[in-house]
Amino acid sequence: MASPLRFDGRVVLVTGAGGGLGRTYALAFAERGASVVVNDLGGDFKGVGKSSLAADKVVEEIRRKGGKAVANYDSVEAGEKVVKTALDAFGRIDVVINNAGILRDRSFSRISDEDWDIIHKVHLRGSFQVTRAAWDNMKKQKFGRIIMTSSASGIYGNFGQANYSAAKLGLLGLANSLAIEGNKNNIHCNTIAPIAASRLTQTVLPSDVLEALKPEYVAPLVLWLCHESCEENGGLFEVGAGWIGKLRWERSLGAMVRQKNQLMTPEAVKANWRKICDFENASKPQRFGESISSMMEVLSKIDADGGVSTNHTSHTASSEATSGFAGAVGHKLSFSSAYTELDTIMYALGVGASIKEPKDLKFIYEGNSDFSCLPTFGVIVGQKSVMSGELAEIPGLSINLGKILHGEQYLELYKPFPRAGTLKSEAIVADILDKGSGLVILLDVYSYSGKELICYNQFSLFLVGSGGVGGKRTSDKVKEAIAVPNRGPDAVLTDTTSLNQAALYRLSGDWNPLHIDPNFASLAGFKKPILHGLCTFGFSARHVLQQFADNDVSRFKAIKARFAKPVYPGQTLQTEMWKEGNRIHFQTKTQETGDIVISNAYVDLVPTSGVSAKIPSEGGNLQSTLIFKEIGRHLQDVGHEVVKKVNAVFEWHITKDGSTAAKWTIDLKNGNGNVYQGPAKGSADVTVTLSDEDFINVVLGKLDPQKAFFSGRLKARGNIMLSQKLQMVFKNYAKL
Repeated sequence: MASPLRFDGRVVLVTGAGGGLGRTYALAFAERGASVVVNDLGGDFKGVGKSSLAADKVVEEIRRKGGKAVANYDSVEAGEKVVKTALDAFGRIDVVINNAGILRDRSFSRISDEDWDIIHKVHLRGSFQVTRAAWDNMKKQKFGRIIMTSSASGIYGNFGQANYSAAKLGLLGLANSLAIEGNKNNIHCNTIAPIAASRLTQTVLPSDVLEALKPEYVAPLVLWLCHESCEENGGLFEVGAGWIGKLRWERSLGAMVRQKNQLMTPEAVKANWRKICDFENASKPQRFGESISSMMEVLSKIDADGGVSTNHTSHTASSEATSGFAGAVGHKLSFSSAYTELDTIMYALGVGASIKEPKDLKFIYEGNSDFSCLPTFGVIVGQKSVMSGELAEIPGLSINLGKILHGEQYLELYKPFPRAGTLKSEAIVADILDKGSGLVILLDVYSYSGKELICYNQFSLFLVGSGGVGGKRTSDKVKEAIAVPNRGPDAVLTDTTSLNQAALYRLSGDWNPLHIDPNFASLAGFKKPILHGLCTFGFSARHVLQQFADNDVSRFKAIKARFAKPVYPGQTLQTEMWKEGNRIHFQTKTQETGDIVISNAYVDLVPTSGVSAKIPSEGGNLQSTLIFKEIGRHLQDVGHEVVKKVNAVFEWHITKDGSTAAKWTIDLKNGNGNVYQGPAKGSADVTVTLSDEDFINVVLGKLDPQKAFFSGRLKARGNIMLSQKLQMVFKNYAKL
């Protein structure tokens, strides 16, 4: 037989221990070696009166059998006095059994304020006060076991017990939170819903049933849950008559009742009601994080279909809030990021580069003849704007940084990163979208080496619970995520992350304790620290670069990804890839669960023939480079006059061999005008796309712009009529 469960050296406090279940618990713990504090106010089952007789009688019974016990006669509302009795008598407190209770049963319409308040004071507030008084002592000794006593009435409801039911279910919520907060200090908290003969059940159960429901049939569960060898934490158990069952929440798969650009209506809810209530293939969420991640997955699906209208049946637009957001749009933050070869190597190791793969050596050994920085290092450069906390200080943008979720990420490179350097970055709030359940902040970050644009990031940040203020739902500034092709993948690569992966990746600058501190992760609803989404992002991009570009960083152009679910360090990442021209679609799964953790993602590659054309040299094999520089020089003299006449920003996408080879901006709206390489800082009034050759011919007057537009050789979007004003720039000031 197994060794008996003993409690020698443990101090157990049982509230309401003068009779019934409490008395049985106290006797059972004492019999197995525990020192017991027998708490009982000594009133009747309605909470009236006070007497020391009940507690004294149980203490005497324990001592008569050779056990150790002391009495306490305080109300559980005086939790500190109750716990002080244990500390004064025995020097510690190991176990708290919150058992004290009274009844004030009445139909709902007859419940008085007094009936409601006293039930909550004894059951819910009393359990809180006693447990709080013991909590710090348990934390210091790294051990504690707590039992909350709920009831079937609390779980299911019962006629005439609205006050009692509310308090009893409240105890379950309290227990679940304590289980999370206490876990790292070996403090476990569980909840029981006992069915036993007591003064609290004699009003709701017939006498013949009460005879068969002995408290002795409940006590063994309580003793096991409180033993040092029991790992159960956060459980809910119904127990009685020798039977024990564990309960858990169950949730139907539900139904999506919102559609693209349509109002959510009660009629849509009615139409989907059967599906909403169908528990076939139901899920069983056990943590707050699981509930939130499921909701975020739903939001991702909605966003994938485009904008969804605000639910006007439940939200009223706030002009004040909307105007505040409008004021935040366009706000700029400037910062610098210096990095060394060590930083780029640390990043490469953080996203899984390894000496096990010989081709990875170029990313992790500075002495390699082809030493290179992984392209996705660009997110490290740009993330400072998010990690610094300055977002919360932007006027008109009142946000709680603790409620930010990273929704999507876009990164575009204009040339490979130098192996070391200092980049100056400018972050701009490009737009703010109202998704109803939250706001989406689009943060554009431009990073420069000197005056040369190196990379561009767009962070899509989701602010949980901040939406529903009537803001706009869509924006043409969003770098859209794209669904993967509807066929089997062309290639699949896997990598098993290390248990230390998050600890390693965070050294690149994301110090969020969610990824390293078990206690912080528990507070966020996760069973343990999760991997950074941008770490998984880096693994996936590395797979694409390895599979389709032979690790040639000069071929990497852009990446877009949506973060769907969390990854735990130690899980295996499986990147599934589809090649369509120079775009590689991909999605990433955790092999152990099959969950998609990165969805609707792609990498754009520069074709092999276009690598040399991607970054024009100073002399440039792009003729347009000379023209833009010449225009820039002449604007220094006449820019003020041109800005007054044109008042517009033009963004140029110059192509060569069918791919974008360069981007330039002619700003004829701000200051004295400016010409710089890269996309517009903020928004462009007109975006023009055409080949390098056609650009030259347009400037020289050999190609009519209108004919080029209608033939498809020149593409333009935005306020196209403003393009006509460019003629004065080319004709009068270029002087080629």
